[in-house]
Formats: sequence, structure tokens, C-alpha cells
Amino acid sequence: MFNDTIVVQSAVSAFNNAALAAPAFFWWALLAMPLFGMTYYYGNAFIGRFGWTKDNMLRRMCLTIAAMTLIWMVAFGGNYAVLRDSASVLPCTTAFILFIIAHFIASHTTQYQIPRWRGATRRKKTIIATILVAIIGAIAMTDTHTWWGPILQVVAFFAGAILGRRGKRQIPYVAGINIITMVTTTIILMQPEFFRFGQLGNLSPIHIIAMIMMGSCFATNIAVRYVNPRSKIHHSAYIKLKWLARFITALAIVLFIMTESVPVFIGTIAAIFMLIALSIWHRDTIAPDIARRAFAAQIMIFGIITGMHAITAIGIIYWTMIPKSPFWSDIRTLL
Repeated sequence: MFNDTIVVQSAVSAFNNAALAAPAFFWWALLAMPLFGMTYYYGNAFIGRFGWTKDNMLRRMCLTIAAMTLIWMVAFGGNYAVLRDSASVLPCTTAFILFIIAHFIASHTTQYQIPRWRGATRRKKTIIATILVAIIGAIAMTDTHTWWGPILQVVAFFAGAILGRRGKRQIPYVAGINIITMVTTTIILMQPEFFRFGQLGNLSPIHIIAMIMMGSCFATNIAVRYVNPRSKIHHSAYIKLKWLARFITALAIVLFIMTESVPVFIGTIAAIFMLIALSIWHRDTIAPDIARRAFAAQIMIFGIITGMHAITAIGIIYWTMIPKSPFWSDIRTLL
């Protein structure tokens, strides 16, 4: 009865049941609703004090989201010493995210000069060394389950930063945030207990719905941006293909609800993408702002899933900057 293994397993089980019955990210978002409301009505005036305008909103928004995701990944998703399997892919995926974020931020901040060690005063060298040690220490502590874990994380971060500074090609803002948010969402689904999303066991319906909403916004955003209206499908054939795509999408969603599998989640996103792409390809034109609104919704949901409500607030402000249009009716025509 008092065996240490039984005690630990009982505690984990109790914590797991409590976490699944009351998903923290949902209640945090619910409690933050007044903040979201104030952001919707007064957010533009607030960010205007910091020089954010419609012209530079996309750039500043994307860089801020990337920087906050980097800090979140280091502060909330680290310390994998609890992993019993040294061959886990979790550290490799987090290292990939650190690499992408560092590359993305560095490639878009080349206009800022990095303080140089050579020729610097002793005080400046002390400041530079302190900052470097703090960054290396924080990143190294995100993975301590093996001896090579800290090395992997630090090398991935600095490799991304160096390639971003020295590279000639920049990752587009929207594409970069799409990669960062979806890879992060996928790794949360893969290991929810390490990212304060869920604790072991099966996820609750609220967790599943949040993931489906995130994947749907991402698929819509990608489809509208990269698929052009062609009006080439015969109407009778389009109706049959549309119902087939709907059936496949519904089946994929049901399978995801039953399995909570990452491959099935990716397959569900692909099915939703094909459903939207088929509608776009059949039409003559589509509303111009669907992609921007889907991108804004994706940012808001990502902020809720990760518990970073500042990102959700940024998504709300971006939504208010888009010209008003019947977004929901436009989306219904694509489903």
C-alpha cells in the first residue's frame, strides 16, 4: 500500500483526472474574456502608442509572436529529465522549433547591429558575456534528460540565428508564423503533458475541439492563399466531389477524436485543405480577406492553446484592422 511506485502512480492518476476534467487553457481563456473584449474595442489605440500601424502591423506582430513562442518554449516546455526513454523525439522537435524561430527572427532583424566583442570596453564585454551566459543557460536547461540534450538545444538555436543573419533569403512573415504555430501545436498534441496542455491519458473534448479549430484555420489560410479560383470543374462533377470531400473530412475528424494521433491530425488538416481547395478551384472568385481573417483566427486560437493571451490579443487587433466583410457566410460557401 505504501510502496513508493504505487504512491507516485496514484498521485499522477489523481492529477491527470483533475487536469482532464478542468482543462486549464480553457478556463484561463474564459477568465480573460473581459480582456479580449477591451482589446477588441480599444486595442488599436493602445498599440498606436508604441508605433504599431496598419503598415507595420504584420511585421511587428509576426516577430512578437515568434519571440513569445521562443520564450514560452524555453520557459514552459523544457526540462525533460523526467523522460525515461533517452531515444525520445521530443527534444529533437523542440530543437527544430528553436532553430526555426531563431532563423526567422534573425533573418528579419539584420538591420540591427550585434555588439562586437573585439574593441569593446570591459564593462561592455561583461554585459555581453552575462547575456550570452544567461541565454545559453536558459536554453541548455530545457533538456537535461541526456548529456547531449543541452548541446542539441543550444546548437540548434545558435545555428538558426547565424543562418538567419548570414542567409540571403528571408522566411515570409505569414509562412514563418504558419510553420512556427503549427509545428508547436503538433508537438503539444504529441506530448501534451510537457506543455501544460493535458496530463498523460486521453484529452478532453475541449482539448480536441481546440486542436480541430486550430487545424481548420491553418488549412483554410493555406488553401485560400495558394489555390487560385479556376472555375474549371463541371457543376455536376463538383457536387459529387464535394460530398466525397465532406465525407472524408468528417471521417478524418471522427478518427482524430477517437485516436488523438498526430498522423491522423495531419491527415485531418490535409482533408480540410482539400475540401476548401476544391471549392476555391470551382469558383470564379473568392472574398479577398478570407485568408487574413483565417490567419488572425489561427493566431488567436494558438494564443489560447498555449496560454499566451498576449498573442490572442494581437490576433484580435489584427482582426479589427481587416475591412469588415461577411466572413462566416464566405466560409460556409467553401465548406
